[in-house]
Amino acid sequence: MFKPSTDTRPRLFQVLLLPNFSMLAFTSTVEPLRAANRWAGRSLYTWELVTLDGGPAIASNGIHVLPDGRMGALPRRPDAVAVCSGLGIEGFRSPEVNRWLRGLARQGIPVGGLCTGALVLARAGLLDGYRCTIHWENMESFAEEYPALNITATLFEIDRDRFTCAGGTAALDMVIALIRDEHGDALAVQAAESMIHTGVRRPDDPQRLALRERTGVSDPKVLAAIARMEAHLEAPIPVEDLARDIGVSERQLERLFRKHLSTSPSRYYLNLRLWRARALLAQTSMTVLQVAVASGFTSASHFTKCYRTYFGHAPKRQRIPGPDVATGTTPPSDPVDPPIGDELAVLETLDPVGERMDATAVPPPPRPAPPDADPSDRAM
Repeated sequence: MFKPSTDTRPRLFQVLLLPNFSMLAFTSTVEPLRAANRWAGRSLYTWELVTLDGGPAIASNGIHVLPDGRMGALPRRPDAVAVCSGLGIEGFRSPEVNRWLRGLARQGIPVGGLCTGALVLARAGLLDGYRCTIHWENMESFAEEYPALNITATLFEIDRDRFTCAGGTAALDMVIALIRDEHGDALAVQAAESMIHTGVRRPDDPQRLALRERTGVSDPKVLAAIARMEAHLEAPIPVEDLARDIGVSERQLERLFRKHLSTSPSRYYLNLRLWRARALLAQTSMTVLQVAVASGFTSASHFTKCYRTYFGHAPKRQRIPGPDVATGTTPPSDPVDPPIGDELAVLETLDPVGERMDATAVPPPPRPAPPDADPSDRAM
């Protein structure tokens, strides 16, 4: 990523901290640089923190970080700039940030995105023609907004003078890779081991836990069925075809899902589609009809009925405003839970194929959020 240089001065990283930035992604970027300096016995890297106005940055976990100054106002020319963001970035728009990032790119300074920072780079037009990645929860909405981009599901991407990562500890692996590229394996290994990071991952390692760990299910047929469901949310596969694809009868598949997940394959599939719709509503400006179609529903009215039955409110209420640039605050949103567990009982008012509502059924009340749940708990 860095151009060869005979200059012995340390590389300067600038990190732009946006409102509600991911603390884990930020510290996972800076700490490997500190460790590399320690083991090298000299300053190979330095870093500066900047914000939109020079005021304190507030992370998604509520911690305040005092920056070194305002974006674009510090005297030294950085060797690389990373945009660190997190929750609620979908509604973030800043022409000032776009101009600053474009100016850096014109100077040949590498620019990157940590966690959802890739979205900020894309809106500045800086990812065209580059490989890029983003946190898995934002992957589909990112692709919907920027279908022409080369978006991968990798942990991180370093493509010439652009670097992006999925956030969280993926930033750690990315920075260790940068240290390795510039200073060799020995220093990269020392930096990783000093942080007890004994499993340094490759860029193409998966972002998410294995399906077995995510669901708590070990039956291979159930896991194969769920994998097929997750791969076909926009165009759902009929249950009988799904069963045939994995080599069991439809009745056997029903029994397996009842045994391991206490629900039917159809209702589990519908649940996955509803959670995809919820993410698209929260993270994109797509219309309700567009979200319905992207989630495999046949009409906006049917989708609205299913959505209201499960979540307790209409889809249009799911819109989550982005952070206010002036205050750095984001209105609270409901926590996102995995599409398994007791909440599946809500879907009992739907028929097995999820295509109509029982006219006599009374929708249940909204499912309350856990009392200690906080959207900032998500490690990005």
